[in-house]
Amino acid sequence: MNMAASEHRNNGGWFRVMRAFSAPAARVLIASCLVASVAVAITCATPAVAVAQDEEMADESAGGGGGGSNLLVYIAEACGWIFGPVFLLLSFVFVALVVMCFLQIRKTLLLPESLSQQFEAHLEAKEYQPAYELAKNDDSYLGHVLAAGMSKLQAGYPAAVAAMEEAQSEEQMKLEHKISYISLIGALAPMLGLLGTVTGMVSSFKQISDNPGVAPKPDQLAGGIATALVTTLIGLWIAIPAITFFQLFRNRLEEINTDATEESGRLMSRFQTISKK
Repeated sequence: MNMAASEHRNNGGWFRVMRAFSAPAARVLIASCLVASVAVAITCATPAVAVAQDEEMADESAGGGGGGSNLLVYIAEACGWIFGPVFLLLSFVFVALVVMCFLQIRKTLLLPESLSQQFEAHLEAKEYQPAYELAKNDDSYLGHVLAAGMSKLQAGYPAAVAAMEEAQSEEQMKLEHKISYISLIGALAPMLGLLGTVTGMVSSFKQISDNPGVAPKPDQLAGGIATALVTTLIGLWIAIPAITFFQLFRNRLEEINTDATEESGRLMSRFQTISKK
């Protein structure tokens, strides 16, 4: 029976996740993130074949009014083999974190209405042990908070409230830990862009110092300047969405925490008259 109940809970959890994934808003957000990831991936990648083709075209057009290089190839060459893969990896990690947080930080999953209704029905029928078992076996934010409060009722209502507050703090810390990685990416991406800026400027100034007394040609400085500007641009491309999503998820967490406090307090308020045994 325990194995069957555990399997039922796991299937229910997967069903809720798949249902969240199939929601229209989720599909739109995930599609947007994937498009952004592909865009960053294209600009950050260093396709050697494309570079070779571009060089061949430049050689063929030499002397006959050759055209400029492809923009994506130019950006790829500016990022180089160091910053290109780093930005590419960072963008994919960012998209994965956004999708994970969007699917997991949902009110329907963390504060299920079915749990509140069943729990309240048990309390109305004075079935306190089944109510405790229901909350204990429910792997959700609200379930953990209610189970913590019910487990301390014998010590009195104030002890139950303290236990619920402690459980809520733990759940809140877990959720904040998940979105903190998005904030880290938002802070790390512009720093990598700044590192690319400094690297590119150092490269350009080195061209000048290697030829003292001789004015450097523009094409000798173009490579370093391109690295300086492009890496800064891509760092901002990643950082701005990361900071935006972090703020959105943090606002959602605050709303969920407020709702959890109100709902758990409403369900447990009937035990206010219980004294310590």
